[in-house]
Amino acid sequence: MGMLSEFKEFAIKGNVMDMAVGIVIGAAFGKIVSSFVDDVLMPPVGLLLGGTDFTQLSTVLKEGVGDEPDVVLAWGAFIQTTIDFLIIAFAIFMVVRVMNRLQKKEEEKAEQKEKQEKPKLPNNEVLLMEIRDLLKQKPL
Repeated sequence: MGMLSEFKEFAIKGNVMDMAVGIVIGAAFGKIVSSFVDDVLMPPVGLLLGGTDFTQLSTVLKEGVGDEPDVVLAWGAFIQTTIDFLIIAFAIFMVVRVMNRLQKKEEEKAEQKEKQEKPKLPNNEVLLMEIRDLLKQKPL
C-alpha cells in the first residue's frame, strides 16, 4: 500500500473528520466564551474593583534605559488568562454534562424499548438457553 493511499485511508476515517469538526467548533466556541469574558463579564468586575483593567496590572522589575523597554511582570494578564480559562473550562463542563445526560436518557429509552420488544420467556426455557450457551463455550 502506497503512502498516498495510506494517508487517504487515514484522512477519510470518521474519527479524523469528527476530530477536525470538534477542533473547528471548539475554536469558535472559545472565541464566543472569550468575548463573553472580555466584553461582558470583566467590565463589571473591573468596575466593582474601582475601574481596574486586569490586563494593565503589572510590576516593573527594571526600568528601561534609553531605547530599552522596561522589564515588566504582567501579572494582571496572567490573572485575566486564568479567569478566561476557568470560565471556558466551566462552560465546556456544562456542555459535556448536558450531553452526557441526554445520552444517558437515550440509552435508557433504548433499554426500555429493548425490554418491551423481548417477549418474556418461561423460566425453564431461559435455563435451557443458558445451559445451551454454556455447552457451546465448553471445548469437547
